[in-house]
Amino acid sequence: MTDIRKDSVTFHTVTEDEAGQRIDNFLLRVLKGVPKSHVYRILRSGEVRLNKGRVDASARLSAGDLLRIPPVRVAEKKPLGRSPAPAATFPVVYEDEALLVIDKPAGVAVHGGSGVSFGVIEQLRQAHPDWRYLELVHRLDRETSGLLMVAKKRSALVRLHEMMRNNVPDKRYFALGLGHWPADLRHVKLPLFKFSTPEGERRVQVGPDGIAAHTVFRVVTPYQGFTLVEAQLKTGRTHQIRVHMQESGHPIAGDEKYGDFGFNKELARRGLKRMFLHATSLTLPHPLTGERLELKAPLPAELSAFLASLTPYGQDL
Repeated sequence: MTDIRKDSVTFHTVTEDEAGQRIDNFLLRVLKGVPKSHVYRILRSGEVRLNKGRVDASARLSAGDLLRIPPVRVAEKKPLGRSPAPAATFPVVYEDEALLVIDKPAGVAVHGGSGVSFGVIEQLRQAHPDWRYLELVHRLDRETSGLLMVAKKRSALVRLHEMMRNNVPDKRYFALGLGHWPADLRHVKLPLFKFSTPEGERRVQVGPDGIAAHTVFRVVTPYQGFTLVEAQLKTGRTHQIRVHMQESGHPIAGDEKYGDFGFNKELARRGLKRMFLHATSLTLPHPLTGERLELKAPLPAELSAFLASLTPYGQDL
């Protein structure tokens, strides 16, 4: 990308990776630190030019377009009392010029916001300032570990989002539910809707006005008092697996939002100090080449150790 200067006029030729974006979204991304209101003001005033002509904020860029960006003012930075995101790398499961798939550890948010200063994406950007493009493809809850996709090209992001809308990726998770999960309880189809508590906490619950959600469960290993299940997402709603398991009477062990809060304290004493939910496998065509990708992330050591402490179902305690 052309070096976009904020103190002088910049002429930028739109690349293939940048094509298809709305011009306002492009400017908001490349002019970091510039107030949003100012970006829209320079668009309305005609100071931004596309192929030498005035342009509407909703116009989409095409490869080869010449974009004139005027000098802009940077928002005054207010002291936040915290440091920038520390650079960090994470275990890499797959990487090429278009796609990065990491094995995210539990306890790390995927992005900053909602009281979290930074997340995986900010840390990766700090660690790889030479990467021109880096965007999350999807999300994992902070306490969920496992496979997380990050696009290194916008063309890959657009294609991956299209695939996800059409339910192309096969995403599977390991979850440990409380109690004995019946083998014939496979398809859970319960609509979900999001709401916020009076304290501002984001929550999800089942209700007739919710959005359709479908999870397929398969019993992997039954234990005394627990069942390890594989959950296959057919839709990708917020907290879908967690709420579907709670509503089925088998909340996830260690889940602090939808689990058995009293029993979670006992689980912590027994060594499980996190939610037992792990994104373990991902199968999909490569967004640019179409090559079939079959990616796996084994259970983290702390989850494997907890399973090893359990008694298989049917054995004497």
